[in-house]
Amino acid sequence: MSSARESPKPVPVEERLFSLVLALLATQTGLTKNEILSTVQGYRQQFSSDGANASLERQFERDKDNIRELGVPLETIEQPGEPGNNQSMRYRIPKGAYELPADVRFTPAELSLLSLAATVWREGSLSGQSQRAMTKLRSLGIDPDEPIIGYAPRLRTREASFEPLDAALERRAVVTFPYLKPGEERPRVRTVAPLALVQHEGRWHLFATDQTVDEPRTFLLSRIVGAVKPTGTTFTTDDRDHAAEAVEGLRRVSASQRAIVRVQPGTDAAARLGNRYQGSSTDPSELTLPYLDLNILADELSGFGPEVLVVSPPELVEAVSSRLALVVARHSDAVTAGSTEEDTRG
Repeated sequence: MSSARESPKPVPVEERLFSLVLALLATQTGLTKNEILSTVQGYRQQFSSDGANASLERQFERDKDNIRELGVPLETIEQPGEPGNNQSMRYRIPKGAYELPADVRFTPAELSLLSLAATVWREGSLSGQSQRAMTKLRSLGIDPDEPIIGYAPRLRTREASFEPLDAALERRAVVTFPYLKPGEERPRVRTVAPLALVQHEGRWHLFATDQTVDEPRTFLLSRIVGAVKPTGTTFTTDDRDHAAEAVEGLRRVSASQRAIVRVQPGTDAAARLGNRYQGSSTDPSELTLPYLDLNILADELSGFGPEVLVVSPPELVEAVSSRLALVVARHSDAVTAGSTEEDTRG
């Protein structure tokens, strides 16, 4: 029998991010990087007590960016007399900045509808692994400020293609899927070797080798419009940090594209976009938004309706305007059809 230690099974990305958010919400004083990596579900399985945790620290840096892009207000706290010391720096999520406004209330019927929309955390609370992580945090003398067990998120934030792609990553299996790019009428079938699943600007992307051209490509999961199917073949890859490579590529694209919008203070748009993007030093309601895909950004911004005014670039102004005009036209058609039906009955 081999005495080699079996590699721990990878923890799903969403569970790791959720466990991280939960741990950072549970303390007022914050947690150091070492405390996070050694106790939080998704990190502790890979943590090495001898200090060889460079890849794990890179993962934590990416996860910090991911939860900030989701609008979660992550704070860093430097220790007195140790400015810039990353090892003593503490991380936390202030509850006051992450709670619903005091005037927001839900009726029992509304809560029932929200519950029906729930799909992800089917246990209705933390997994056993996450509960054990909380126990280990308490063993450090860090107690939650108030009970939060049972407040697990219930909203699904990833596409149906995530699970089969994640499984293909683990097996290093080549897969196919139909992919619809902007401006194309029909999807094209792509054959790829998955290398990493990463989140950027609040959306999931697949970094993979496109087998047709034998080059790396990044695919937005929301543009995968059909089933992910294994081809029956596997592939080999090197030990590079493909997730870091993917994120770096996405950041380069985002850095080259900027949109400017104005949000109405006190609105949902101001709260959600303000947590994710940089505001103007002279006008906090004016935000600069780096973006990857103009059409995806236009879809998001048009969903805020009159709460957002797009200033630039002109093509984004046009894209949002056309979407809002389409909404108005469809509602007008529905009202006209309803009036005609009433007249017919009368």
